[in-house]
Amino acid sequence: MENQGQKKRDTNKIYFLIAVIVALLGTNAYLFFQKNKSDQRIVTISDEKTALQTELEKLETELDQANSTSGQLSTELKAKDDELKAKIAQLRDALNKGKLTAGELAKAKEDVRQLRYFVSKYTSDIEKLQKENAALTGERDSLKSTVSNVKQLANNLSRANDSLYSKVKAGAALKTTYVNIKAFKIKSNGKEAEVSRANPTQKIKVSFTVNTNPIADKGTHDIFMRILDPSGNLMIGEGGTFVANNEELQYTYKTAIEFNGDAKTFTIDWANKNEFEPGSYTVILYADGATMGRGTFSLK
Repeated sequence: MENQGQKKRDTNKIYFLIAVIVALLGTNAYLFFQKNKSDQRIVTISDEKTALQTELEKLETELDQANSTSGQLSTELKAKDDELKAKIAQLRDALNKGKLTAGELAKAKEDVRQLRYFVSKYTSDIEKLQKENAALTGERDSLKSTVSNVKQLANNLSRANDSLYSKVKAGAALKTTYVNIKAFKIKSNGKEAEVSRANPTQKIKVSFTVNTNPIADKGTHDIFMRILDPSGNLMIGEGGTFVANNEELQYTYKTAIEFNGDAKTFTIDWANKNEFEPGSYTVILYADGATMGRGTFSLK
């Protein structure tokens, strides 16, 4: 009986030891799995932080690229750019602090998600602004081209108008195809006698017929006469100047005629204060800023 009791007590000890070992194994297994879960969680959080930091760098790069291609930003876009960059810096500081709680990590994720939305909208606004600027530049260039074309057209019209005006002015100027000059001396009784020698000549009569011209101004026209002696020098009379053929000239004599558009013959008398010399003389008549006609006469 005593041996049976001893066996029973030994058996109970064995069961107790087995239970203790099982309990220790269970505890160790629990602690092992908890440690693995904790390590895995730390690894996961670390990976998520790295991904968020990478996302922030990408967002910052996108902002820089958008700004570099947009030129000068508007006040509104510049404020948004500063705001987004400040938010990126804030999130980066938060991620660099070390370990994050699950709540802090979730908030960081949400902040980065919202930041992605704002950066996308911001870059979209810049692209829209670039397109609007390109359209405005095209309109400006088109307007410049139009203005240039209008100016060119105006210049062409001005030149055409000037040319037409010159032609009309030239067409309206009085012309003559007949100029006849005769020399005269004055007798003691006051009568005139035609001569052909230089010595007795005291005056000349220049007769000219003005052609019909319906577009010429009707009324008084100034007539300027230049007389060149045999040496080609201008014979000075009144000594005034006038402009003809875009040139300022000195005249020998000036008078005026009345013209009504129809052909008519006029005569100019001119007395020389000095003696005439033998040779050939040239008489040129001018009217309305142009040469009207010319003729010659000779004295022996």
